[in-house]
Amino acid sequence: MKRHIYRVVTKGPDGTYRIRDYMTEEEVLRWHVQVGVDDCSTDMSVRGRPILKGLIGPMPDTEAAFRYESPEVFEQLTKIWSEPKHRRRVRRKKTGEVAVLEREDVLT
Repeated sequence: MKRHIYRVVTKGPDGTYRIRDYMTEEEVLRWHVQVGVDDCSTDMSVRGRPILKGLIGPMPDTEAAFRYESPEVFEQLTKIWSEPKHRRRVRRKKTGEVAVLEREDVLT
């Protein structure tokens, strides 16, 4: 039987991400209250996983992990994820010269 990790991501008082991994479903249910079971996800690997009170999820994180996030973390990561990516701009030189690629790195 394949093992799954239940990953809970919250924010600490100083604003840093706190990630806690639980190795079994029983372990995560010792610390969090189950309010339901996911039965409508389009990702079949998530179906049947517990829905936890006060957390958003489950959502697939890696092949062997399911992720739950606090509402604050979910909102912040969704904003970052939905921001448009900066495209590479190509600056063309005169005929016969090589084009130079410029890339703007935006790391926040």
